[in-house]
Amino acid sequence: MNHMDAQALRTMQAPLKERYKEQPQAALITLRAQGTLGEGIACRVETGRALVEAGLHPATGGSGLQACSGDMLLEALVACAGVTLRAVATAIDFQLQGGSVAAEGDLDFRGTLGVTKEALVGFREIRLRFELETTEPQERIDSLVKLTERYCVVFQTLAQPPQLSLVVQPLADA
Repeated sequence: MNHMDAQALRTMQAPLKERYKEQPQAALITLRAQGTLGEGIACRVETGRALVEAGLHPATGGSGLQACSGDMLLEALVACAGVTLRAVATAIDFQLQGGSVAAEGDLDFRGTLGVTKEALVGFREIRLRFELETTEPQERIDSLVKLTERYCVVFQTLAQPPQLSLVVQPLADA
């Protein structure tokens, strides 16, 4: 990968920031994901780079051969937080030699299987952890983390959930 410094990042983002200041509506973009209902209990999802087949988690009767949507959510968080941290580190000239990011989430599968109404459906808690290879002082690390949390799309979406809607429409030729 080619090396990017703070100036290169600013140069790359400056025209975009300028355009969005002048034309706020140009910054409003709808991202889309699409899947095809597959054979058995599966759904094929097109990602930016590959086709992923999602299925049931082994704790709900899945084979474990297909991707679990809960894992995919945590993977999206890890990817977004990692990219955001790298961008922020670059922007503030933070000396970062390397590191790792991990997320783990707690689920009670009694909820999704309808075993008991007391068990929540969904993650009860998600923990995101960075291990950073750096010689920067703690206050700079704290600043990096605060900015990463603030600008990470997936983190903020989970922290402040958007309004959700669900629509079902039959196919015309069905």
